[in-house]
Amino acid sequence: MSIDPGLIDMIMRLRSRGISSNSVLRAVELAPRRYFVPPEKRSVAYDAVNVPIACGQTLPPPMTAALLAQLLDVNPDHKVLTLGLGSGYLAAILSNMATRIYTVERYKTLIKEADERFRSLDIYNVVTRHGDGRYGWPGQAPFDRIVIGYALRAEPEAVLKQLAPGGKMLAVIDGMLTSFEKPRTKISVTELMPLDLDMVEAGKSRTL
Repeated sequence: MSIDPGLIDMIMRLRSRGISSNSVLRAVELAPRRYFVPPEKRSVAYDAVNVPIACGQTLPPPMTAALLAQLLDVNPDHKVLTLGLGSGYLAAILSNMATRIYTVERYKTLIKEADERFRSLDIYNVVTRHGDGRYGWPGQAPFDRIVIGYALRAEPEAVLKQLAPGGKMLAVIDGMLTSFEKPRTKISVTELMPLDLDMVEAGKSRTL
């Protein structure tokens, strides 16, 4: 892959803002964000801005995906579920950190476009499925890590049941990034910080 000055600058900014995990920074480097934005938006691909994508969805700034990837604390042997595929950017980052990524998306157009991006980047360990993310992916459960890329109003009980013992899930609930951890059977809940993944017009959400 040729040198991408915009990508290098973005990684330096992420590091200066607290993304300290070398595995996350390397995964971000291997998934250049310019491939995940529409061609007419390539000039701002690495900027700290929201980028509109297909189906009325929005790709949040780079820091959002990098922060979620760092907080998930993914290991290579983890089985990871992402709900809300969006452009595929977060899934692509996580694909460089874990052996297998499962993702559920409600828009077929987004799945088709993301699959094309994955092939262009030689990413073959992301499994996509068309469906309603509210139900997770019961047939592949349990998962060691789960991340929900759209805003919620309440705890996703059906998805929490798919978390493996020792697992961790991240979700934005009422504007607050919340961590769910399952040391054994009982789940502990921690509010981490405000995060802007709020619902936008017409009931649509920002997806990663």
